[in-house]
Amino acid sequence: MKVLDGAAQGKELQLDADVVVVGSGASGAVVASLLAEARQDVLVLEEGSHVTPEAYGAMRPTTQMRTLWRDAGLTFAVPLGDTPVINVMMGKAVGGSSLLTGGVCFRIPDNVLNEWHDDHGLEEMTPAALEPAFESVEKTVKVQTVPTWMRSPSTRIFGEGLQKLTGHALKPLRRNMEGCQGHSRCNFGCPAGAKLSVDRTYLPRAVEKGARVYSHALVEKVLVEGDRAVGVRGRWLNGVDGGRTGKFTVRARRVVVAAGGYHSPLLLLRSGIGHSSGMVGRNLTLHPSFRVMARFAEPVHGWRGALQTAYSDAWNDERFQLNGMFTPVGVLAATMPGVGPRHAARAHDMAHLAVFGGLIHDEGGGHVRRGLGREPFVTYRLAEEDRHAMGRAMKLMGEAFLAAGAREIFLPILGMDGLTPDQFRALDLDRVPRSRVECASQHPLGTCRMGRAPGSSVVDPDGECWEVKELFLADGSVLPTSLGVNPQVAIMSLATRLGWKLRERPLRG
Repeated sequence: MKVLDGAAQGKELQLDADVVVVGSGASGAVVASLLAEARQDVLVLEEGSHVTPEAYGAMRPTTQMRTLWRDAGLTFAVPLGDTPVINVMMGKAVGGSSLLTGGVCFRIPDNVLNEWHDDHGLEEMTPAALEPAFESVEKTVKVQTVPTWMRSPSTRIFGEGLQKLTGHALKPLRRNMEGCQGHSRCNFGCPAGAKLSVDRTYLPRAVEKGARVYSHALVEKVLVEGDRAVGVRGRWLNGVDGGRTGKFTVRARRVVVAAGGYHSPLLLLRSGIGHSSGMVGRNLTLHPSFRVMARFAEPVHGWRGALQTAYSDAWNDERFQLNGMFTPVGVLAATMPGVGPRHAARAHDMAHLAVFGGLIHDEGGGHVRRGLGREPFVTYRLAEEDRHAMGRAMKLMGEAFLAAGAREIFLPILGMDGLTPDQFRALDLDRVPRSRVECASQHPLGTCRMGRAPGSSVVDPDGECWEVKELFLADGSVLPTSLGVNPQVAIMSLATRLGWKLRERPLRG
């Protein structure tokens, strides 16, 4: 796939296109592919670098984080009140965050669509109406059910304990993959090239049909004339360090913003768009996620198998879902408690550890604002019901591991050492401040949400900005609420719906 390197431009450049797409991730790649196939002249601008799958699949996790992750994986939402500091992980490369996901694929749950339809007035948001888009995405990225034999020993042990404790069996996850060999490092580049991120699927299709993709292209402003978007303006960036070189201007008949839940609202704010509703940057949801670990007497070798293979939705009505995971050993070892020799001893015991994760179906407690530099200033407040769900999930996961025979439980609570079974059972998790919970997210959503009225939303049901014509948003920022599940397929399916609508909508002269 040919990608034009903006860092090599070094001078001011004027470009023209029918459609300019800001962002090359899960949503931008889908829209670009569909419109290029409809013979529209499409230009894709990506702030990050272009690294081939072969190159990033061979990188160490630390190298990959420095190269492909925004802020080397050190982006955080500032907590308000009794809220964890949440590490928000996002991609900054051609292919966006699709390069960094675990490959988990869920459709938008029916109950969430029902809420969007009934409470938000989005009449086309029904399972039947979105079925063609779901099917199109799943076919393109080859979504498959993960076979049971690919479950790691860590996942199998947790599943046995959960079923013994509650009677609920784990369900198989579905993932976008082909030829998975169980390297257990999907978030850090698949050595076998089995994860079918958009740089391996949609973007090559777009380029084949004539789309131009530029890397190192930082879009700083949407250009507006009258009430209509007419292009974008920005600067070329000089490689990984982000130093600026020449400027560029793109004149286009249509602008599609697909920069994600953090940066799409930031671009609108910098462009002076969306102030009338007061909704730009608000309603951020994150799906706060965490892991519980357990030590067993016998070796587990939890890395032997696919990274994520099974889950349980038995507690969705309590606002959390349980998802299997086992990140690379070096990354996981760094999270062990202790300092110096004590930490080293804990990390040396990794073969005996099993891990499982929890994800909170959260309320919109976050806010994206303009910061002093290129990055936004983001705050997040955990809702009271989400704080309770977090404790309930940790307690359940720990009990499941104990039912499976665990000798020690490691909770994601800063400053807390491993707990014996008696210590864990005596712990009142409701009294532990949530500010001490080690928490992460890869799912920033909802900051430019769609709706039926401009006073309560940023874009209309078709993704067009209420204030500016021919300006469309295509990414997870338009979701009215959190999903309670991994959003990859949801984002790509809504982008598919938008792409289909735009290819039938005449381009203005």
